This record gives sequence, structure tokens and C-alpha cells, in this order.
Amino acid sequence: MCQHQPPCPTAESADREAAHPVAHFPEQGWSLLCNGVLLFEDTGELLPDGKIIDPHRPLDSRGIATAA
Repeated sequence: MCQHQPPCPTAESADREAAHPVAHFPEQGWSLLCNGVLLFEDTGELLPDGKIIDPHRPLDSRGIATAA
């Protein structure tokens, strides 16, 4: 799929999210990467072979504001 030079990481690579987006739909919450990965805004992924990668947001809550 990818025609970039150097080629983007494959869908099986640990760094697959570094691939270039070929379609981006922020209003729907997803992007299609050139390696065939559907990347969702909650950090979940759907790989081309149908495998689901659960969301993997950081668990660090220091950046979250709380009401006083």
C-alpha cells in the first residue's frame, strides 16, 4: 500500500501509528493510514487483518483538570 520513501511501518510493526494518513475524518473520530490501519481518536486501532487493538491512552492523570 505505502509508496512513501522510506516506506512507512507495516501494520504489523510496533510503530504502525507512524504511517502517513491517507484519509482523515475527525468529525467521525478516525483516520486511515497508508499501511491499512484504521486509527481511532480514542487510540484504538483496527488492523487490515481484522485484529482489534484496544485503546491505549496514557493512564497519567496529571494533565486532567478537576473542579474545585
